[in-house]
Amino acid sequence: MRIWSLHPRYLDRQGLTACWRETLLAQAVLEGATRGYTQHPQLERFRAAPDPLGAIGDHLAGIAEEATARGYRFDGSKVHRRSTPPVQLEVTSGQLALEWEHLLRKLSTRSPELARQWALVESPDAHPLFVVVDGPVASWERATRPAAGGAPPQS
Repeated sequence: MRIWSLHPRYLDRQGLTACWRETLLAQAVLEGATRGYTQHPQLERFRAAPDPLGAIGDHLAGIAEEATARGYRFDGSKVHRRSTPPVQLEVTSGQLALEWEHLLRKLSTRSPELARQWALVESPDAHPLFVVVDGPVASWERATRPAAGGAPPQS
């Protein structure tokens, strides 16, 4: 499961669709509607939010907005709740940098043209749910930077 902290604009079609599905799964987990993935580390940041279901709904809404902008039809009725007032969660600069490197590696094999386009971006934007703060990779992150010549993180 990868619930990207990066702005959805950077995801290719496959990444955007996967993020939508995986965040829907996260919503189901937070609602107690599934027995799988209940201990997934990426859910820690949502569980720590004042309104976990609203926060995951806000994340889904950001993905749906990007999908709509691209002409895709993601079913917005699957977003069960939004936060009121809207919340912003923190994401560290180290976490965002790790995700950016991870995404560029994925795109280099799956969508090389997009990878070349995004490789020019020095400081990617975060998903609208997040505000970037200085700091290392998040404690919940299980993907690590590969050693020289090693395999990229899995997720």
